[in-house]
Amino acid sequence: MNATAVMAEMVKAAEVHAEALSKDRLRAIEYYQGVMHDTPSDKGRSKMATRLVRSHIKKVLPALMRTLMGSAQIVEFLPVGPEDEQDAEQSTDFMNAVVVPEAGCFAAIEDAIHDALLLRNGILRWWYDERKTVSVSSHTGLNDDAFAQLVAGDDVEVLEHSESVEETEFGPMTVHDVRIKRYVTKGVYRSSAVPRDRFLIHPDAVEIDDSPLVGEKCEYTRSDLVAMGYDKETIYGLPVADEDDTERDARRGELEEGGQETHRANQMIDYYDLYIRFDEDDDGIAELRHVVFAGGLTEQHMLLNEECDDVQFCDIKTMSQPHQWEGISLADDLMDLQQGQTVLLRQTLDNLYWSNNPQPIIQDGMIQDEQSVYNPEFGLPIVVKQGIDVRAALGTHAVPFVADKSFPMLQYLDEEAQERTGVSDASSGMAPDALQNMTAKASAMIEQAGIGQTELMVRTAARGLEKFFSGLRRMVIRHQDVPRMVRLRGEWVPFDPRQWNADLDCTVNTGLGAGTRERDMVVMQQVLGLQEKLFAAFGPDNPFVKPENLFNSIQKLVEAAGLKSVEPYFTEPDPQEIQAKMEAARNQPNPEQAKMQAQMQMEQAKMQAQLQLEQAKMQASTAKEKAQMDADLTVKRAEIEAERLSQTDKLKSDALLLDRKLAWEREKYMMDAQLQRENAERDRQDRIWQAQAAQFVAKPAQ
Repeated sequence: MNATAVMAEMVKAAEVHAEALSKDRLRAIEYYQGVMHDTPSDKGRSKMATRLVRSHIKKVLPALMRTLMGSAQIVEFLPVGPEDEQDAEQSTDFMNAVVVPEAGCFAAIEDAIHDALLLRNGILRWWYDERKTVSVSSHTGLNDDAFAQLVAGDDVEVLEHSESVEETEFGPMTVHDVRIKRYVTKGVYRSSAVPRDRFLIHPDAVEIDDSPLVGEKCEYTRSDLVAMGYDKETIYGLPVADEDDTERDARRGELEEGGQETHRANQMIDYYDLYIRFDEDDDGIAELRHVVFAGGLTEQHMLLNEECDDVQFCDIKTMSQPHQWEGISLADDLMDLQQGQTVLLRQTLDNLYWSNNPQPIIQDGMIQDEQSVYNPEFGLPIVVKQGIDVRAALGTHAVPFVADKSFPMLQYLDEEAQERTGVSDASSGMAPDALQNMTAKASAMIEQAGIGQTELMVRTAARGLEKFFSGLRRMVIRHQDVPRMVRLRGEWVPFDPRQWNADLDCTVNTGLGAGTRERDMVVMQQVLGLQEKLFAAFGPDNPFVKPENLFNSIQKLVEAAGLKSVEPYFTEPDPQEIQAKMEAARNQPNPEQAKMQAQMQMEQAKMQAQLQLEQAKMQASTAKEKAQMDADLTVKRAEIEAERLSQTDKLKSDALLLDRKLAWEREKYMMDAQLQRENAERDRQDRIWQAQAAQFVAKPAQ
């Protein structure tokens, strides 16, 4: 058996394996859509079906997407050596800012996670799509130089051309009218979620990376295949895809009979894009090969067979099974519960229908117009024949109302669904504290239980995404043949992926968790509060928190609030600027020491001023007492002298004494005024000193 036949057998085995599992996927899809063929309804009874599988997927999918894709940096690449620091940083920026949006990763990842929740595994594929496009354009009034420049390229085909001579102010000029066809080859990065029914994997595989065969079977038009670069004659010689649609087969048969190439370009061709581990060179080691078949699995249908170094497929699971490739889906846990809920709901509704519309009982021949009973209308009377007892002629069959017995069981099935999957209102983003009649402790326990299982889903899915982003980066390194300028954080930055190390480690930033935004914001606010305390206690140059740690906390807080990026609100600190500010802070005196020194100097100056004030007061008091004693002595002497004088001279002596007494009073008044002026001057000097001391204290603190 030749190599092509061996590969064909591997593909057929993978197709048989995929077909064997299709019934499980089909049943899960039917339950998701509420079309439950394995639970048919009775004729004339309720056909209502619950949507338990869909409701749980709709609850948990937003939390998974927000946690995995809500960050400004979805993926981060880590160096494997000291020389890879710059490559890791540039790879992180380039992948998040350019490749992720251009390759359509958001939609692809959302579809893959949805498939994982419903169909056990979601499949992601990435590739470099290089296609040839054709555009036709008409140009008129071209001079010779413009015409020559327009048709000079090898990718231009002239369809129609005419020229004429026109008179201009510069003389006769040849003018060209031309219609051209331009072939443009453009390459873009692409990613998508592969439908599970198209994906092929070896039956014995446990991991995609170890599977002997991984690939996709899909359909392309002949036009698409030619645009992808395959030979036109080869593609137009391939048979059309096999379909079970009779109407489509008939329509394609008519087109083939017509043989019109315009119609044949839109015919669908089976296309196998495969990665096969096969020892083609007989060295005993199976190498990875990229093989493409179209229209069949024989050698003449092989369009590509080349060695490669990377499988461009990966799978996403939300819950793994040990030693098995297929995971566990929410549908696996919920389909039997949805079936039970559907049966109970139908029975409940049927009982309500019977209770609300009791079955009439009539005696044959007793009612004049029996249609008034069979098809009752509001206000339409029921007429019985003359002489007939109404109670004997007409009655109703009362059906007992037992639907309320179903409600506890329906509630139990809801609780069982939450117990199996961990998906609850907490997982969907609504805090369980909003539930009434429940203590805060019970609410917290429910929230932690729901978030715990959802976080496990996030981590399991993140492992698959790490392979996806690593493979996407290796593809960029292979196909980015020229440097590229990218606007990043307000600046144009050059990126040259050709120089990067292809084997860097990769991690997916899963944020804070799969809980509520309020919970995440509270956690980050607590972290920021602790960081601020450490900054205040130990300064910016402390061993616990650096400025970049503070910015990271701010960034996470902004993301937890639901904002896409922190850049419009905060500026990432420049390490060189931070270092310069820290050096300047080290050269300045310690503010606490300067404050203590200023306080000591102020206290010393205050003590000196107080001492000077006390001395001045003592001196003033002594001078006052001395003046009083001198005045008293003068008065006493005057009195003694007056006594010696005669009665005749007494009047003169009294006058003299009065004059002296007045003089003394005047002198005393002058001394008191002088003392008050000195005290006022000392108070003014004291206020001036206190103001100067306050300025002296404030200056070192600044």
